[in-house]
Amino acid sequence: MAGGAGGGNPRNPQTEDPRREEGVLTATRKRVARPPRFKVILYNDDYTPMEFVVMILEQIFGKGPSEATAIMLAIHNSGLGIAGVFVQEVAETKVVQVHGAAEQRGFPLRAGAEKE
Repeated sequence: MAGGAGGGNPRNPQTEDPRREEGVLTATRKRVARPPRFKVILYNDDYTPMEFVVMILEQIFGKGPSEATAIMLAIHNSGLGIAGVFVQEVAETKVVQVHGAAEQRGFPLRAGAEKE
């Protein structure tokens, strides 16, 4: 006898799985929260040369010459400027790199990371 014991209807796996829509198996993907972002801020002082700040922005933050100069001028005119926005670990590493480069050259340039 076809259809199995008891003469019931054969099972249709396409209609039994709630994830199936018109014969296509769909999967629900979990959304992963994006990690928080942190701004790396450079602070103005009266001793660090502008050229050094531009160099830091180019070498550590990958800015082009014109963008680095614009950020340096913002730091000079307003007292601080945002060098970039990164995940926390990268932002903290950039702050350490800035402090290391400044100390190596004898400049008091300070940087910090702040949640965006």
